[in-house]
Amino acid sequence: MNEPLIECVPNFSEGRDMAVMKQITDAIESVDGVTLLDVDPGAATNRTVVTFVGAPEPVIEAAVRAAAKAKELIDMRQHHGEHPRFGAMDVCPLVPVANITMDEVVPYAHKLGQRLGDELGISGYFYEYAAKTPQRRNLAVCRAGEYEGLPEKLKDPQWKPDFGPGTFDAGYGVTAVGARDFLVAYNVNLNTTSTRRANAIAFDVREKGRMKREGDPLTGPIVKDEQGNPVWIPGSLKCVKGIGWFIEEYGIAQISMNLTNISVTPVHVAFDECCKKAEARGVRVTGSEIVGLIPLKAILDAGRHYLRKQRRSLGVSDRELIKIAVKSMGLDDLKPFKPEEKIIEYAIAARQGVAKRLVDMSIEGFTHETASESPAPGGGSVSAAVGAFGAALATMVA
Repeated sequence: MNEPLIECVPNFSEGRDMAVMKQITDAIESVDGVTLLDVDPGAATNRTVVTFVGAPEPVIEAAVRAAAKAKELIDMRQHHGEHPRFGAMDVCPLVPVANITMDEVVPYAHKLGQRLGDELGISGYFYEYAAKTPQRRNLAVCRAGEYEGLPEKLKDPQWKPDFGPGTFDAGYGVTAVGARDFLVAYNVNLNTTSTRRANAIAFDVREKGRMKREGDPLTGPIVKDEQGNPVWIPGSLKCVKGIGWFIEEYGIAQISMNLTNISVTPVHVAFDECCKKAEARGVRVTGSEIVGLIPLKAILDAGRHYLRKQRRSLGVSDRELIKIAVKSMGLDDLKPFKPEEKIIEYAIAARQGVAKRLVDMSIEGFTHETASESPAPGGGSVSAAVGAFGAALATMVA
């Protein structure tokens, strides 16, 4: 039986001091059986998204070591950034990748939280599939009030942490540990510096939408239901969370989204919808960026989508589909999009030293490589393959 593989995507409240992040990622890489795939820092958000994979037990050990190093090096009292946060290792979700189900991942998330509390004195909450109460399933609800609101939040019996001592740690804050489906963190770039306009577009598209108001949609009184709760006008996209913000390092505003189920709302659908809503508000989308990693299928599906819009043949190589997706969604608008670093299957293969010899490829892979712009395989390799099939047939009937 193949070994179960899970992905861990801790977000650290440090995106400007790469010496600090190097020590944290060194702690992760010190664990045998763990492969570090991606380190994605953001200066404006002052946040770094780290991605690593491995079998469950080594992944838990690496996450504990990373949290210990974050507790040593990050002081939340000094932290400022655009992204919501409430802890040094702010969130730490576990994601099933291969040979393991979500139900099997949840106990590992609980084990990780227990170790953080018992060994490091870190308090926190379980969210998404690891949540122990429905109230805590949504990360945004758990993180409401952020770091600054923790002293009061921790006094509320309804918000007693799921693990750890439950007292306010001014230096560290708390951590949210989750088990979730593969999430794509996706930002759409706008030709404006207006956070207000970016937020308006984000509210147009995100599933939660915006609060209903009487009269003026920005300043009018909030409409409430019979229980006194705000009435919400849903956005146009399911399984999408989003906000607008200004990113100083790029000098632009972005729509920052979490696509929580890319089977329901694929990345290309989110991009096209943002373009549509932005145009309606007199704003232009200039490109987009993937934060962290994305599955190969999501990029290939995007490439096929844009080829269909061009009424072109879909009979092209994976490499060409990736190129079409990157150019269509402007994934290289702010920095180069490197498939071997941003596509999870390619990143795993690259980090684990998987050979790319022709003899190691599947028939499908060999066929796609032949159809690509790569100089090899060429006529000789294809002739050799056909000859091998002929010899196999001859052997079969001999």
